[in-house]
Amino acid sequence: MSDTYRDELISHLPALRAFAISLTRSRSAADDAVQDAVLKALVNFDKYEPGTNMRAWLFTILRNTYYSSRRKYHREASDPDGLLTSGLAVKPDHDGRLQYNDFMKAFSQLPDDQREVLILVGASGFSYIEVAEMTGVALGTVKSRVNRARARIAEILELGDGPIELTDKSTIAVVSRSL
Repeated sequence: MSDTYRDELISHLPALRAFAISLTRSRSAADDAVQDAVLKALVNFDKYEPGTNMRAWLFTILRNTYYSSRRKYHREASDPDGLLTSGLAVKPDHDGRLQYNDFMKAFSQLPDDQREVLILVGASGFSYIEVAEMTGVALGTVKSRVNRARARIAEILELGDGPIELTDKSTIAVVSRSL
């Protein structure tokens, strides 16, 4: 692996971690998932095609690793009220704290497939086509899931057609209907 590819892989770690957190809903589990995905990427780097989208390749590895481990470890501690996980994260310290908390509650109510595509399209900046390729889902299905997820979040947050009053740019990108 050349220094250029190593540096590119390292540059994608923050986005990988953010995606892993959205999937696992736990910072420590997300860190483990990212570590597993990077290890798999390094071991299988000979399969990476230079000139292709490394970020999409890494996200695909992370996604597949996460769902494989989820199938393997189906006996997890149940935390429907979020009591265990709420103590694992530090709440953001910005003006939109209440809106952010409301958004996260609404976001957590989405089905996994909608939450996944919304993070990939809205917060991670992948195109619908890239998300369709990464997830192995038809383009129309990706668009439909994103649309339904955004509509559901807007419904839960009672946003209507008025302006979005959130201060977090990633949250706005996820909720925005104009993407």
